[in-house]
Amino acid sequence: MNHTGTKRLETERLILRKFELSDAQDMFDNWAANPNVTKYLIWQPYTNVNDVRAYIQSCIDGYASGSTYNWVIEYKENGQAIGSISVVEVKEHIHCATVGYCLSEAYWRRGIMTEAFGRVIKYLFHEAGFNRIESTHNVNNPNSGKVMTKCGLQYEGTLRQAGVSNQGIIDHVVRAILTEDYDSGESFPQTLGCTKTN
Repeated sequence: MNHTGTKRLETERLILRKFELSDAQDMFDNWAANPNVTKYLIWQPYTNVNDVRAYIQSCIDGYASGSTYNWVIEYKENGQAIGSISVVEVKEHIHCATVGYCLSEAYWRRGIMTEAFGRVIKYLFHEAGFNRIESTHNVNNPNSGKVMTKCGLQYEGTLRQAGVSNQGIIDHVVRAILTEDYDSGESFPQTLGCTKTN
């Protein structure tokens, strides 16, 4: 692998970039305080902007490591930070990145996360040198699974009572894509934001 860190990336509608302290209010207003966004996640909704700011500072500190991949999603049309996408675990021995994401409820069902994830996949494969990208979702959150499927991640199995979220102990669905899948185009649909040429 060739760890390249959190580089600025763009798609038709989005800018994926490093967090800044000035994103705190947007993060709080747009997704971090919304219980509908955090319903299937492992962290509780934030209750004040200062705690969000502290979290963002920890993200900024983490950028000193070249192996950190943590983007805020900025919507070009209004310049607002509307979500995030990051590598939550790196498995060095198999060149694998586990990706997680969350998005403002106001921007759901617009293909935005598919667009963001598709761009991140291209970057992680072609610039950072990963061989496998995987992601998991709560079995009760099929919409997250649809994003993964649209970006070419194949279903690999359901791990029973293998995770925990704000709903308690849950079943995890595992999906993944390999470099060879992506480069062959066999399992990588040509959807918005997920085209190999994007």
